[in-house]
Amino acid sequence: MRRILLTLAVAAALAGCGEDGSGRDQVTLALDFQPNPAHAAIYATLRDDLDADHGVDLEVRVPSSSTDSLKLLAAGRADLSVVDIHDLGLARERGSDLVALGALVQRPLAAVIARPEIRRPRDLEGRRVGVTGLPSDDAVLRAVVEDDGGDFHRVRRVTIGFSAVPSLIAGRVDAVVSFWNAEGVALRERGVPTREFRVDDHGAPRYPELVLVTTRQNLHRMGEPLAMTIDALAAGTRAALADSAETVDDIVEASGADEPLVRAQLAAIAPALRPPMRLNREALKGWARFDARFGILQREPDVQEAFDFGAEAERFH
Repeated sequence: MRRILLTLAVAAALAGCGEDGSGRDQVTLALDFQPNPAHAAIYATLRDDLDADHGVDLEVRVPSSSTDSLKLLAAGRADLSVVDIHDLGLARERGSDLVALGALVQRPLAAVIARPEIRRPRDLEGRRVGVTGLPSDDAVLRAVVEDDGGDFHRVRRVTIGFSAVPSLIAGRVDAVVSFWNAEGVALRERGVPTREFRVDDHGAPRYPELVLVTTRQNLHRMGEPLAMTIDALAAGTRAALADSAETVDDIVEASGADEPLVRAQLAAIAPALRPPMRLNREALKGWARFDARFGILQREPDVQEAFDFGAEAERFH
């Protein structure tokens, strides 16, 4: 992976947009976390030189935590960042003028993953459910339980940090709020029987989980290269899905993760990568209502301000 910058901490500054020796515009993209199948489009784009085909030279930074992609963006060390949609809303509430240009993953990835004796969400009343401590976990748990007529306040929440898999295997909790594409697959690969209640099947709309975000200043300064990058990543999504074996190899090489696990995770998330990069206005309005109703955000975000529908319409229509 000759053009991928793998870093485990936010350290040395990188140059932003500029032309390299090829005459293409350089665009630096920060991942939200370690490489995984949610990033399939990005690695396929690099593998097949689709960035060059679209007139840009894409560089990728891998931060050490999910919040670092926004820090890199704010510091001018990235031009574009992969961001969880709830983090986009929270950052905008804190005053950051951020704009999402496309959707990398088109449906929520959060779920309540339970031991098999939990036959339906309202069975979680009186049971121990592991949460990370993030406000979005409580929102997901509440939505899932209340959608089945259960009482969220009767669920015993236990803060377990990011140890969902070992906590559930060891029996310390009866269920966890986690990601069906990651921990859910990992549990199945280890032969652990579970029941899975995905949030968009139980109370939430089908909004995109991961979006590609820039600052409004960047959008004004380098709108064309960013639009070309989104186009390249849309092509990368199609390439990743067309050749899943190559995509698995790319992600294994970039992450060092176990190949069978990556293969299973890619198979699980693949349907959520379609349609590539599209922003759906109605789905995003549903997200805005959901995040405000369940307390992730203080108020409904202005979807028109937070997403660049104009550029999206030009690209896809």
